[in-house]
Amino acid sequence: MQVSLFQDNQTETVIALWQRCALTRPWNDPYKDIQRKQTDKNGRFFVGHSGDVLMASIMVGYDGHRGSVNYLAVDPGFAGQGYGQALMHKAEEFLRSLGCPKINLCVRSDNAAVIEFYDALGYMPETVYYCGKRLIDDV
Repeated sequence: MQVSLFQDNQTETVIALWQRCALTRPWNDPYKDIQRKQTDKNGRFFVGHSGDVLMASIMVGYDGHRGSVNYLAVDPGFAGQGYGQALMHKAEEFLRSLGCPKINLCVRSDNAAVIEFYDALGYMPETVYYCGKRLIDDV
């Protein structure tokens, strides 16, 4: 897998990837998520390619206190080959280069396979109260 920065002309391909990976939700507009990410000066949006096929993505953020990861996706046809792990390594390397001391990420509690994936990478559950509030209605 070759990793590069996301380019605007890859939007449709990335959203199709997210849909194949069941990452999209009706209350989040993926087009707006991509537009918002493009304004993030402290983060990166990486995509992975196998030849001419865009087959993976990851959004990495840094707020000066903690790093974050969103939209880690590997096309199901390429799953189980270490590409997700490679993208997480790329995200960690990028954040470490910024002086980021820690990554926080969210996984839906019913997504056992993804929880197992992060457990294997050394991520551990924390005793925090996770909450959210929608500020902009995307739909």
